[in-house]
Amino acid sequence: MKLSLTRPLCFFDLETTGVNVAKDRVVEISILKVFPNGNNESKTWLVNPEMPIPPQTTAVHGITDEKVANEPTFKQLSKDIYSMIKGSDLAGFNSDRFDIPLLAEEMLRAEIDVDFKKHLTVDVQTIFHKMEKRNLSAAYKFYCGKDLENAHSAEADTNATYEVLKSQIEKYDELENDVSKLSAFSTRRKNVDFAGFVIVDADGDAAFNFGKHKGKKVVEVLEREPSYFSWLSNADFPRYTKKVITAIRLETMNNA
Repeated sequence: MKLSLTRPLCFFDLETTGVNVAKDRVVEISILKVFPNGNNESKTWLVNPEMPIPPQTTAVHGITDEKVANEPTFKQLSKDIYSMIKGSDLAGFNSDRFDIPLLAEEMLRAEIDVDFKKHLTVDVQTIFHKMEKRNLSAAYKFYCGKDLENAHSAEADTNATYEVLKSQIEKYDELENDVSKLSAFSTRRKNVDFAGFVIVDADGDAAFNFGKHKGKKVVEVLEREPSYFSWLSNADFPRYTKKVITAIRLETMNNA
């Protein structure tokens, strides 16, 4: 089937040095860009993470320090990656909770300020878990009737995710072939940042989702306890989370 698109949809997958969004780095990225006319283009890059790849991580995706030693860094690739995703919506498997937050961190490190909130996102894993509750290999087998070879290869996972989404739309009548509807369906919770440290509360305001101020509005906390902002700025939070909180603080100060 053909996806119903109004603008390009970029399926992407990251292989990384680990699962810490704030600290870990990309070692491989694959993007499959699907255009509204059904055409597509794909690109896969190996990336020098500028840090050692732990052996337990290499055991998962097979990428060693030696394999990426002479590859470009993310910063060197960042303009090409941004050019490919610019003006597109984004899709992936567990992308809302991991790939997009980590990609946002890498872009900020590369000094490219991407407003990812302008991209609709479709998390194929969320659709799968709501419907069947399994992993990508099982999803590929269940929806496409195929075994996923080279699992944890960014390119194989990216292409499998694309095929799974098309099959999901064909299988479930309640899924509309519309990226905005798929994005809404696959969003677990409305976050202000990507890592889920700041969420939208019942009043539609930004609220903290961690620590001693969990559930409290960001604006109210920063007004009552200015030192909390200083602590957040120096603590081990993702750059994008800090950017979001800083923007809220600046907007509050400008409106005062």
